Amino acid sequence: MAFFSIIIPLYNKENFIESTIKSVLAQSYNDFEIIIVNDGSTDKSEEKIKNFNDNRILYFSKENEGVSSARNYGIEKANSDFIAFLDADDYWYPDFLETIFENQKHFPEQKVFSAAIEFETSKKTIQAQYEIAKTANEVVIVDCFKASLKESVLWTSSSVFHKSVFKEVGNFDPKIKSGQDTDLWIRIGLVYPVVFSRKILARYVHDSASLSKKSDFIYEKMDFTKFETIEKQNPDLKKFLDLNRFSLAVKSKIAGKKELYKKYSRPIDFKNLSLKKKVLLHLPASILRILISFKTFLANIGLSSTVFK
Repeated sequence: MAFFSIIIPLYNKENFIESTIKSVLAQSYNDFEIIIVNDGSTDKSEEKIKNFNDNRILYFSKENEGVSSARNYGIEKANSDFIAFLDADDYWYPDFLETIFENQKHFPEQKVFSAAIEFETSKKTIQAQYEIAKTANEVVIVDCFKASLKESVLWTSSSVFHKSVFKEVGNFDPKIKSGQDTDLWIRIGLVYPVVFSRKILARYVHDSASLSKKSDFIYEKMDFTKFETIEKQNPDLKKFLDLNRFSLAVKSKIAGKKELYKKYSRPIDFKNLSLKKKVLLHLPASILRILISFKTFLANIGLSSTVFK
């Protein structure tokens, strides 16, 4: 049995999937299986996959039901105790799996592992920034919510989980079309700490055609109501959720969705927001669009890593 099962959900990524698979096959640690779940692609993605001849690649094709369904299908097919996810347009650096393997040996009692990432925009590649105190240690054990106030320490293409984690907290919620990963990270963070490597081991590649980036999907974002009771007793979770609500409220206002804006902004405790965020939240949509365009420009030239923070 392989040590890692790597699940790659695939939907219309013909321009990316070859690079993604090659980044796995180039790993310095090679005791793994790759489970590719084609979620009803209509492009040449399947043709690209069939160019690979490696018995570690297990290919499944199913009707389109969304990325959560595809990832959950992969979890069911996984034969390993440790499960990694890799989106079909992202890729790993060659020592990703080896680093996770070594960290698991050093912290055998832990179940959740992750590593730093970088973002590839059309102009620049930018390092993610994390809310983690600087120490001499490259690997630290962190609280998911405290460490994710800038960028989440759990990210789909840079995290590895023991299979028992999903038995404890459940799988991805297929009813959530965008933000389903955040929903799962919250459920995991309420139970497990995260072994985090500061070394950048994965890259997020921006694909403007991704469904999660389309404004219509803001209606199918998670609304955090399932966590309303527990966040009252967990201030770290409350702050994490309020920052996510802020981001969704701004996006809703820019998209002209007034009711959604109220839905996301109303539960926010403004003590959890910086002065800048408080101001942004109340600006007219027209001004926000200008500011966001400028912020995106700064990200593209390497002066800012994210649009909404």
